[in-house]
Formats: sequence, C-alpha cells, structure tokens
Amino acid sequence: MSHTPLSYKDAGVDIVAGDALVERIKPLAKKTMREGVLAGIGGFGALFEVPKRYKEPVLVSGTDGVGTKLKLAFEWNMHDTVGIDLVAMSVNDVLVQGAEPLFFLDYFACGKLDVDTAAAVVGGIAKGCELSGCALIGGETAEMPGMYPAGEYDLAGFAVGAVEKSKILTGQNVKAGDVVLGLASSGVHSNGFSLVRKCIERAGADAPATLDGKPFKQALMAPTRLYVLNVLAALAKHPSTAETSGIKALAHITGGGLLENIPRVLPDGLAAHLQKGSWPQTELFAWLQKTAGIDDIEMNRTFNNGIGMVVVVDAAEAESCAATLRELGESVYTIGTIAPQGSGAQVVVA
Repeated sequence: MSHTPLSYKDAGVDIVAGDALVERIKPLAKKTMREGVLAGIGGFGALFEVPKRYKEPVLVSGTDGVGTKLKLAFEWNMHDTVGIDLVAMSVNDVLVQGAEPLFFLDYFACGKLDVDTAAAVVGGIAKGCELSGCALIGGETAEMPGMYPAGEYDLAGFAVGAVEKSKILTGQNVKAGDVVLGLASSGVHSNGFSLVRKCIERAGADAPATLDGKPFKQALMAPTRLYVLNVLAALAKHPSTAETSGIKALAHITGGGLLENIPRVLPDGLAAHLQKGSWPQTELFAWLQKTAGIDDIEMNRTFNNGIGMVVVVDAAEAESCAATLRELGESVYTIGTIAPQGSGAQVVVA
C-alpha cells in the first residue's frame, strides 16, 4: 500500500514562512543592540557580557505574558502594541529592585504563522526594548497546528537585568513618615482584561466613542507605560544609601492593583496610607467602574486605577524626587505616606 509523501508543510508547519519572519525581525532587533551583546538572533543561544562598570553585578530576571488583552488584539486586529505590553510587564518588574534591564527574549506561539501579524507583534516587542534600553537578543516562534484557533497566538517574555549588589532595592529601610509617590499609568496596562472584556460586552452599542480624548479601542489597548529609563535616572539622582536617603522602594502596579502590590515592598509592621482623590480618575477608569458597578476597593484591587508605578521616598527628598520625575516626563502625584500598620490592612485608601 503506497502513501503520498507527507512534508512538514502538509502537516501544517511552514518553514519558509518562519524563515521569512526571521528576516523581517532581524532589522528590528538590530535597532535594540547595546553594550554587552556578543551574539544575538540566529544562534542556538544568545550571548551577553555583563557590562564591566558593575563591581558586584547581581542578575535580576522576570517573566510574564500579556493576559487576555490578546483577545481584544485578535478581535480588533490591533497587533502592533501588545509587544510593548509584553516587554513592559517584565522590565517594569525587574526595575522595581533597582535593576537596569539588559536583554529580553520572547516566545510567540500560534497554530498557523501569519508573517504580517507576527512581524507587527515582534515590531512592538522591539519598540518596547528600544524604549527601555534593553536588547532583544533572541526568542522563539512556534508554529503548532491544532494548538490555537485560527488567527490567535500567545506570547511570553523574559527579561534579565543587573543591579549593583550594594544598590539592590529591598524596601527594608522604608520607615514611618516616608512619602508615597504615584506615577500615572497610560491606561489599563495589561491586567484586569477579563473584567474589561465583560464591561465591553455589557456596554455593547452604548460604549463611548472616545475616552480621555482617544478613540474607544485605542484607549483600552494603549500599551503599558515603560518606566525604566526615567526611574533609573531618578534612582541615580536620589539614591538610598547609608549616607543618603532617597528612593527606598518601588512597586509595579499589576494584577492585584494598589492593594496587593504595595505590600510586596513594605517591611512587616508598616502600612501605606493612600489619600483618596489625591490622583485623578481618568474617563477610562470611571467608565470601567460604572459599567462593572464595582466599589473603590474592588477598583484598587483589580486595576492600576491610574497609577502604574509607586515610589516610596524619604520625606526630605520627596519634593525634589517628584520634580526630577516630572522633568523626565512622568505625571507624578503625592498619594500617601507610610505609617505603623497597627491592626489594619497594609494598604488603606481613605
């Protein structure tokens, strides 16, 4: 019994399309190259040399995805910014310990490779790396027939950064009286989209045409803000050492919102008392809150609610640190103070 020969392409995997994508990616990745890259895309492994300026380098790594925000990207055919979200989720996390992101790897998986879609996604990843001074050094494109519905894909990202051992931010020297600064988010970022999608469904044809001056879809898909370069510059100017007391802790406000992310960088026995209304609620978050019909506590536990990064700084440095960050282009709000916890929660918004 003879059979017609079966190729990998017959089985649903197109090696030619994969090669075409790599060729499209190479110039994008090239734009992200920086000191330390010895060999980037194309090899079996990417080589990176830790910059010599570090005396005692400690590597800090992070990994994340984009969550169900991808569902909207598929539905609305908006693929060019989810790559920025992917990078931001990991590099903003690495930044929290005071680390400078060095390099990034991505994993893109789909059922059938659409070169244009994949190139748009990777273009966003390269843009995110460029904006955070991080090299896109390697990655993986996996075409897996039967694993994903047509037109859908999944993304994962991996960032590695470095920090001088003596400058690691642990939050251990945070004390009562320190000031909590909030850096504005660019929108929903990349968390809470399961609820966002329910709100879109519930609103149906009644969804607003614009939010905060942007078309509705663009407002919801706005990529996560990359805080890396500005916060690293502020850390250099306002360090917290044995002699000086500047920035003591950072918290990236992701899943779990303000209520669950700030405690991750506070010592036991201390709480953050945030002042309600000390930062503006955007039309976007007001619409989500109204549509979902949820209270302020649930808003602050589900979304970043307008604050994407929290900076805990010594009271004496708070004003000058806020001024530094504003000069660099951040919208900064003084949103609270650190106090003894007592018997209450570690984050109180009142």
